[in-house]
Amino acid sequence: MSKWTSEELAIIEAKAEIYTTKQIASSLKRRGYHRTVHAIALKLNSLGYSTRPTLDNYSCKEIAQVLCLSLSTVCFWVRRGWLKGKKRSPKIYQIRKWHLKKFLLNPPHHLKKRIASLDPQAINYLLGRRAS
Repeated sequence: MSKWTSEELAIIEAKAEIYTTKQIASSLKRRGYHRTVHAIALKLNSLGYSTRPTLDNYSCKEIAQVLCLSLSTVCFWVRRGWLKGKKRSPKIYQIRKWHLKKFLLNPPHHLKKRIASLDPQAINYLLGRRAS
């Protein structure tokens, strides 16, 4: 295990919110650095980044697990139209990170207290933001 160089860290931080860990590994390799996808994922997590790229979608189940909510709650929000999602099968919706962010930052009035009570670190993880 070799120590991360400042150049490696600059590369992964620049690409953290846009590219997958596999794409970051390829980019590092092109510059002469050899890190495993797993090592990159661990480093991203330690720096406060999500390992999911910006263009990713979430399922209701993933959102419910991370936010410690019931699956039925998240699916209900989608069915009501409060959280925009695309139906992938009769029971599965996919929610774009952008729509999740919009919902969490501006929830319906009667859900504001519930959303405010959610773990901020979990929200940052889902939105791919650094912990503040």
